[in-house]
Amino acid sequence: MRFLALTLVAGLALTACEPSEPADAPEAPTADVPAEPGMEAPAAAPAAPLNLNTATDEEFKTIPDVGDRMAHEFEEYRPWTSVAQFRREIGKYIDNDDAILDGYLSYVYVPVSFDESDIETMMQLPGVGEAEAAALIEGRPYSTQEAFMARYAEVVTEGDATAAAVYLAQ
Repeated sequence: MRFLALTLVAGLALTACEPSEPADAPEAPTADVPAEPGMEAPAAAPAAPLNLNTATDEEFKTIPDVGDRMAHEFEEYRPWTSVAQFRREIGKYIDNDDAILDGYLSYVYVPVSFDESDIETMMQLPGVGEAEAAALIEGRPYSTQEAFMARYAEVVTEGDATAAAVYLAQ
């Protein structure tokens, strides 16, 4: 009888320690937690590329791996006039690591001056590769932004003129 009572008590104790959810229950969603206590989680990456000449410090910090220092450098070298300038100036801080520079350039852009920008800067426009950029440069000077956009529509078959207009310097 004693054995039966001990077995019953032990069984109840073990049952009380079991999790209340079945083992195959889906895990509850958890919020992303910063890696270190006291650190803020990074903001969501920008949905559209940021203009290097007008974006705010806080907007720059939404770019993966951009903190206070790099956001400051992005602002310090304004006005940005070419991708080459960006690579040269920001490259100093990251040992000219092309992978990092290319990563940054996927989140930011240098405003394109349709009558002055070089090939690499022109290539930021949607659908513009090296040949298209060269053709756009060949068509200079453009009397107006509309004249440039008309040439863009002729040269760039895969482009989006509405999106391209956003990249133009005002």
